[in-house]
Amino acid sequence: MTNAAVDFRYLLLDHYKDLGLKEEEVMVVLMVDQLLNQGNKCITADLLSLKMNYPTADITNLLEKLQEKGYFTMELVGKETVFSINNLKNHLYRLFEKEIIEDKARLMNATKAEALENLFAEFESKLRKTLSPVERDYIENWLSKGYSQEEIKNALGDAYIAGKRSLKSIDKMLISNRAREDIEKEGRSATNSSWNEDIEKTIELAKVKWVKGYDDD
Repeated sequence: MTNAAVDFRYLLLDHYKDLGLKEEEVMVVLMVDQLLNQGNKCITADLLSLKMNYPTADITNLLEKLQEKGYFTMELVGKETVFSINNLKNHLYRLFEKEIIEDKARLMNATKAEALENLFAEFESKLRKTLSPVERDYIENWLSKGYSQEEIKNALGDAYIAGKRSLKSIDKMLISNRAREDIEKEGRSATNSSWNEDIEKTIELAKVKWVKGYDDD
């Protein structure tokens, strides 16, 4: 996700308390951003005072506080003093990206937790016993290895039909089922390729026989 995809002002209003900013500081930041977007490089307290209801002295104080917090910077570029709130923007975007990552992690954890509960219930029903913590960890490990709920339930069902009840037996069933599926996929591909080659040979053979028969006539 690019920074342009999210409005900086939205993030500022949503998170300014987390950054320790006060409402008057937020208003100054928003006005500075507005003036910068309008092409003003040199932003003074007097200029801000013209646009806002704060006295120049109060705005000067607010700008100093924003500088101390590292959110408002002034840099001498050549003969010009360039003003920037990029530090604040970057901080907010990093905070937003962190929230997105945490939200995804929570969603994945919730999905995994639901899958595990379904599997635990299925195993306890089939095995007719309460799973021990070790057995629960064993089942969770299957999910971590990339086996789907369906694969695990199928292996449990196959083992149950075969009269095998141990998790090790089910683990072997998982491995063998996955291997069989892989072989079947490769086999189908090989069969299709072979079939295509046979068809091509048959067509060529038919052409030869037809031409030969025509010549014989």
